Amino acid sequence: MRRRLRLGGRVLGGALILSTTGFLFSLGLPLLAVAPRRHPAYRRWAFGWSCRALLALLGARVEVHGRLPEAPFLFVSNHISYLDILVLGSRLPHVFLSKAEIKRWPGLGPLCRAAGTLFIDRAARRDIPMILGQIEAVLDRGEGVIFFPEATSSPGADLLPFRSPLLALPARKSYPVHYGALHYATPAGYPPAQTAIAWAGSIPFGPHVLALLQLPAIAVRLDLGAEPLVESDRKLLAEKLRDAIGGLFIPLAGEGEDS
Repeated sequence: MRRRLRLGGRVLGGALILSTTGFLFSLGLPLLAVAPRRHPAYRRWAFGWSCRALLALLGARVEVHGRLPEAPFLFVSNHISYLDILVLGSRLPHVFLSKAEIKRWPGLGPLCRAAGTLFIDRAARRDIPMILGQIEAVLDRGEGVIFFPEATSSPGADLLPFRSPLLALPARKSYPVHYGALHYATPAGYPPAQTAIAWAGSIPFGPHVLALLQLPAIAVRLDLGAEPLVESDRKLLAEKLRDAIGGLFIPLAGEGEDS
């Protein structure tokens, strides 16, 4: 009964937060038409507020170890769950680069669209030059760009290979790339993080979200690299970033392990 009440309350709370966010974007951005330079700052504020509110609703407590980068920046991390967007967005409410499917997801899709997310079809290599141009434009206007070089979420037991095409811009311009590692844990007696948090697509999105909403709390850890990496070869940069994030990475607890 307690889990059902928690689920119902969070569904209603999430709907309220997302509708409030939609109101903030639909009302605030038109009012700033006379001051277009304020749009990015307002968008970051609204997006960050929404991410923090949704994490609070989920009982998620985020611990950050290390220093967050200052804009403009490029930031990459491992990718475990759709929660990664909320966690990073709560601390770095800048521009995400995400797979095109997300813009069609209920709840998270409208939030990402309103926040100015850049969407890419990973299977369409012809989109890469366009996306690199958009990333450069975001950096030129003084904002940060966040993406996941694994290109998809993983079960959290290890890192997937890092794809290098989106690293062509920092490699060509010797631009520093900041990085971090995400880790999640669930309370004892509940499904472990590898089941309850990680979402690698094997379970339908809807049932996974409903199960996650029934967790009483979530512990989140974000470990940040001490120094950004610079490398002129994109493939070598991808390897170095994977090694560096691997040094911070903590595997998620699975069945039979402590959460």
